[in-house]
Amino acid sequence: MNWSGVMPAITTPFDEDLQVDHAFMIKHAQWLLEKGCTGIVALGSLGEAPTLAFDEKVAILKSMVTAAEGRSPVVAAISSLSTAESVALAKAAADAGCSGLMVLPPYVYRSDWRETRAHMGAIFDATPLSCMLYNNPVAYGTDFVPEQIHELAAAHANLHAVKESSTDVRRVAAIRAIDDKRLKIFVGVDDAIVEAISVGATGWVAGLVNALPVESVALFNYAMEGRAKEAFEIYRWFLPLLRLDTVPKFIQLIKLVQQELGVGSARVRAPRLELAGEELKATQKLIRDAMNSRPAIAG
Repeated sequence: MNWSGVMPAITTPFDEDLQVDHAFMIKHAQWLLEKGCTGIVALGSLGEAPTLAFDEKVAILKSMVTAAEGRSPVVAAISSLSTAESVALAKAAADAGCSGLMVLPPYVYRSDWRETRAHMGAIFDATPLSCMLYNNPVAYGTDFVPEQIHELAAAHANLHAVKESSTDVRRVAAIRAIDDKRLKIFVGVDDAIVEAISVGATGWVAGLVNALPVESVALFNYAMEGRAKEAFEIYRWFLPLLRLDTVPKFIQLIKLVQQELGVGSARVRAPRLELAGEELKATQKLIRDAMNSRPAIAG
C-alpha cells in the first residue's frame, strides 16, 4: 500500500429513491483516478457513512474495487458505534479486496485513552491490511496527540499512516518529530494542504477533488515539488471552494459543486437536506464566480 498523493474521500451518489447509485459511483471513481488521483477512500464522513447500512457499505467497497481494476488502492473508512461492528467491517473490507483501512474512533461515545487504544487496536489487528489512523477531534471529539499515535504505531506494525484533520498544521511537524520514518502523514482539511506539505505531509485525503480533480492534483503536485508560485496561484483561486470542506454542511456543499459542474448529484440522505433558499443561491454564486476565473490547467 503506497500512502501518498491525492486520494478522494469519495462522495456516495444516490438515485432518485436515495439508493446507492453504484453505476455512477464506479464511473466517478474511474474518472478521478484517470485525472491523477492515487487511490480512493470510501465510506468516510464525506461518503455519508453514518447513513449507510452495513451491507450497503460492503457493496460500495466491492464497487470501488471493481472501479480501481487492481491499478490503484481502495481504502475503506472504518467507523461505527461499536468496536465489534468496526472489526466486522474491517474484515469485510479485506474480503472485498481493499488495500487499506482508514480507522476512526467510535462514533458518539468519547472514550478515554485506555478505551480508545483498545478500540483502535482491535481494528488494526483484525486484518493484515495497511492502516491509516484518522484524527479529527473537531468532528469526533477524540484527539490523538502525537505521543499516542507513536504508542499505537509501536504496538501495531500495520499502522503506516495518519490522516491529520485537527486543523493545526503544527501537528504534522509534531508527529514527524516523534516518528519521521515510519508514518506517512495525510492532510484531511482541504484549506490546509499547502501549509501542511511545507512541514512534511505527503498525502491529501481531499473533498473538493470530487468535483475538481485536475486542479486538486496540480495544486498538490506543485506544492510537493516546491513550485511555490504555481501552487499559490491555484491555491488563491481554489480557497473559497476548499473552505466548503470545513463547515458542518460540507457534504451538501461539495455535492452541490459536483452537481453544478455536471459530475454528480446534490442528493443527500436525511437527516441532511439539500441546500435551499438564500443558502443555495449564495453557494451557487460562489461556484459561478470561481468557474468564471477557473485557471487553465492541462488535464
